[in-house]
Amino acid sequence: MANIAEGHGRKSNLEFANFLNLARGSAAEVQSHLHVASGIGYIDKENFDTLYLKVTEISRMLLSLAQYLRQPDNR
Repeated sequence: MANIAEGHGRKSNLEFANFLNLARGSAAEVQSHLHVASGIGYIDKENFDTLYLKVTEISRMLLSLAQYLRQPDNR
């Protein structure tokens, strides 16, 4: 969330798109933490699956917005 907020405060859509990519990296980190939490029994499979799919969906939305912002008409 902080990467998205910081990127939104930048002066150009290209900079915003770069921060959205950072946010996608953070989403991948969350997925990694979910694997660890599942592996040590902190969360069950149902919660893992639900959360993992939500993070995947958010990552796709971030990618779509970044791609949109990089289009020449939106710079």
